[in-house]
Amino acid sequence: MKRIMTIQDISCVGKCSLTVALPIISAMGVEAGILPTAVLSTHTGFKNFTFHDLTNEIKPIANHWKSENIGFDAIYTGYLGSFEQIELVSEFFDEFKTDDNVIVIDPVMGDYGKLYPGFTEEFAAAMAKLCGKADIILPNMTEAAYMLGIDYVDSGYDEEYVKGVLMGLSNLGAKISVLTGVSFEEGELGVMAYNSETKEFFSYFNKEVHARYHGTGDVFASCCTGALMNGLSVEKSLAIAADYTARCIKNTVEDENGRWYGVNFEAEMPYLIKRLEQENNG
Repeated sequence: MKRIMTIQDISCVGKCSLTVALPIISAMGVEAGILPTAVLSTHTGFKNFTFHDLTNEIKPIANHWKSENIGFDAIYTGYLGSFEQIELVSEFFDEFKTDDNVIVIDPVMGDYGKLYPGFTEEFAAAMAKLCGKADIILPNMTEAAYMLGIDYVDSGYDEEYVKGVLMGLSNLGAKISVLTGVSFEEGELGVMAYNSETKEFFSYFNKEVHARYHGTGDVFASCCTGALMNGLSVEKSLAIAADYTARCIKNTVEDENGRWYGVNFEAEMPYLIKRLEQENNG
C-alpha cells in the first residue's frame, strides 16, 4: 500500500485541511500519515476560533520518523502558517525526498485576488522558493500571481495568458505546474497544467456551480494526490479531482441541510471509489 505524508493544520470542525485530507486519501486506498502544523477549533471562517501552534513539534517528529526509517511515496503540503514552517518543510523535503517519491505542494495563501490574513508578499516569495522543490504545484490564480509578482487577473484572460502564467510557474522549478479555478468560457471552470519536461499543456473543465465554500482546494489537492498514488497519470488524476470537487459542491448546494462552512465530500465518496475502480480496471 502506498503512503502519503500530508503536512498542514487540522481544523477540528470545518471540513478543510487534515479533516479533509485524511478521509479522502484513506478512502482511495492509500495510507495517510499526517504532520499537523497547528490545531484550530474551527477554520478561520468562524469567529473566535482557538489556535495552537505546533511548529516546535515538526522537527522532533521528523527526526523520529528518520530514526525508524519511515519513508513516504508522496509528500503533500497544504496550509503553512509562517516563514519558520516553510523552512522546516523545506528541510523535511531534503530529508525525505527520494528518486521515487513525489512532492505535491498546494501553496495555500489566498483567493479572489487577495492574500489570506497574516500573509504578505514576502511570504509569497518564500512559498515560491519552496515550490521549486516540488514535483507538482497546485496554486489558484491568486496564489500564482503573488508567487510570480504579477497583477492578478480575475477574468477576461485567454488561453495564451494562462499558458504564460504556467510557464512562469514552471520557472520556479517544479516539473508540473497546475492552475486551478481557470475559466475560458462563461459557465465553465476547471484546471490547466503544464509539464516542463514534455512541454505539453493539459486542461479540463466542468460546468461551473456558482457557490463558494471553504476547503474545496483541500478536497481537490487531496483527491489528486490520492489518484496519483493509485498509479494514474497526472492528467487523469487532475480530471478525477476536478469531477469529484465539482460533485461535492453541487451536492452541498442541493442539500437543504448542507453546512455553510464546507462541502459534502463524504456523501460523494462512493462516486470517488467507483470512479477509481473504473479507471484502474479500464
